[in-house]
Amino acid sequence: MTTASQIAEMILSPSIPVFLIGILIILGGPILLHLALSSSATYTTAPTIILLGPANSGKTSLLTLLERGTKPAETHTTQTIQSVELNATTDAKTKGTFRNHEDSSGTYTKFLLVDTPGHGKLRNVAMGKLARAEKLKGVVFVVDASAVAVETLTATASYLYDVLLYLQKRASDKGKNKAVIPVLIAANKVELFTALPENLVKAQLEKEISRIRVSRSKRLLDSGVGVDEIGSEEQDSWLGEYGSEAFTFQQMMEFDIDVQAIGGSVTTEKPDVDKWWWWMAQRV
Repeated sequence: MTTASQIAEMILSPSIPVFLIGILIILGGPILLHLALSSSATYTTAPTIILLGPANSGKTSLLTLLERGTKPAETHTTQTIQSVELNATTDAKTKGTFRNHEDSSGTYTKFLLVDTPGHGKLRNVAMGKLARAEKLKGVVFVVDASAVAVETLTATASYLYDVLLYLQKRASDKGKNKAVIPVLIAANKVELFTALPENLVKAQLEKEISRIRVSRSKRLLDSGVGVDEIGSEEQDSWLGEYGSEAFTFQQMMEFDIDVQAIGGSVTTEKPDVDKWWWWMAQRV
């Protein structure tokens, strides 16, 4: 009892040791809590898949469909970044379905699906999100297969060029030790009469990217950059196999970037997005 009284008296009596202990508790507690939360952040951040592509290609419709499980009645052009958390599984019995909230069996992985603005004036917002995304596992580049042949080919190919070039530079920067990001070209609206099948969408994009690549190289030569500087700068901005005459998505494998083109549709009465969903599930 005497000991307890002495301890209580020591705590209540003003003294330098008691004062120092109090300071340590007041200042050290929040710091320790912050360190504990920071150290566990890497385990709580969900894997991320980013939706990129030009406006009106179907990105927001796809996000809404996968979130709610029903075809969206109508969507508007996205002007801000939005994301939803989804559950993905690679269990064989659910391979044919893009969502399964009722079935709690099997192994599920939570991931974030992020929709980005497709309007040309907001493309820097989308590219910024691509650069900042944590635990990025893949990019789904959505294109309108019914318009890519003529109406949107140049704008779509130019955007895809920028995305692939960023990923190529990222993969080449060994110092940052970042994981290589695969790309899915989701050819949407394939059910429409004017739509191209996925293999022709792929071929059209490769042909247009080849033209853009030559155009950008010529622009660099005409820019007045010093002759000694042109070589390295041109190579840094050259997509795919340097010096090749024609671009193919297969050239991206030189940087371990796998690019696939798969057809589907979001807006039909019975949406066909299972192959896209399965591609995402395998990568998160």
